[in-house]
Amino acid sequence: MESRSVESIETQILEPNKGTSFSRTCFNGINALSGIGIISIPYALSQGGWLCLMLFFLVAIICCYTGLLLQKCMSVSPSIKTYPDIGEFAFGNKGRILISIFLYLELYLVAIEFLILEGDNLQKLFPNAKIHVGWVKIVGREVFVLLVAVVILPTTWLKSLSLLAYVSIGGVLASVVLVFSIFWVGAIDGIGFKEKGVIWRWDGLISAISMYTFCYCGHAVFPTICNSMKDRSQFPKVLFVCFLLSTITYGSMATMGYLMYGQNLMSQITLNLPTGKISSKIAIHTTIFNPITKYALVVSPIATAIEDKLPLRKSKHIVSYFIRTFLVISTVIVALTVPFFEYVMTFTGALLGVTVSILLPCLCYLKIRKPSYLEVVFIGMILVFGSLVAISGTYTSLKNIISHV
Repeated sequence: MESRSVESIETQILEPNKGTSFSRTCFNGINALSGIGIISIPYALSQGGWLCLMLFFLVAIICCYTGLLLQKCMSVSPSIKTYPDIGEFAFGNKGRILISIFLYLELYLVAIEFLILEGDNLQKLFPNAKIHVGWVKIVGREVFVLLVAVVILPTTWLKSLSLLAYVSIGGVLASVVLVFSIFWVGAIDGIGFKEKGVIWRWDGLISAISMYTFCYCGHAVFPTICNSMKDRSQFPKVLFVCFLLSTITYGSMATMGYLMYGQNLMSQITLNLPTGKISSKIAIHTTIFNPITKYALVVSPIATAIEDKLPLRKSKHIVSYFIRTFLVISTVIVALTVPFFEYVMTFTGALLGVTVSILLPCLCYLKIRKPSYLEVVFIGMILVFGSLVAISGTYTSLKNIISHV
């Protein structure tokens, strides 16, 4: 697969005008790191215990460092503009294909997570929902997964995603609103911050680290963000600001949620909230709105990559509609078959998040640049850590998915 589709979509989202300022680049970076991970970060903390916060900060530091490694790889040649370009420069066409596969697979699984999230939270608001289609009775979360798919399907047919891109910028604001809503539920609406939790949990440690990595999966767009800057030498400062603010947001949400619900936390903190409170409704509705606006942005690079490989010209528009419709249908089928939000997130974070955000940046840097001995040792330690998390996390999540299915 070529990176042309990734680059074209990212350009529409991040580069409406060439040469973005420092502040706007920071905003784009925070938006790339702001996602559905924020509603699951308290659950991740409950899986590992309070001391697991140290590993959360370690993952943040490592991902920030690997983001810098990507920028250093880009500085070697002006022709490097996207993540797949880095892979090709380091390992040839096979490197480009490998990175593209991981990027598109990651986007596909995120789209599935969107649908699972929508189904879970809408079911909480409307627990008795059901519809009849002929002799078939559809109840519960399946109703909402199907209804959301019908709503978002037309958005995936749009070729120009500029409007959706601007709508999706609300992701940063949505994260802030969500954090304040959760704080309001705990401090004002009577839930309180009384739970003590546990200090350490060995059995949930790998799942926690995998979910932490999922929260920092922004590396796919980092090269484009860097390339869009007026002054690219400031990109390290941008990364520092983005990771600092994102870590404060994630850390605050994790701490508040764990103090509120302790070991009773569900995979999404919104599922723990009392539905009768206004603050809870704001949090849940904010959570529901965000994936609807971002689904098309996530699926479109995959569809564009497939379309670019097809030789058809005259009927290309019809084929495009078919491909995008098929992608939506396939994500619906997987979301209904594997409706386990935490396990899919753990799998995505362990296999794809660790690979894209930790392992591949290190390998590309070692291949492209000539690092010092200390750098090689440090990167070697990161590779060992990442490999252990990827192998154990993927095994654990797949085991849980298979046992529940």
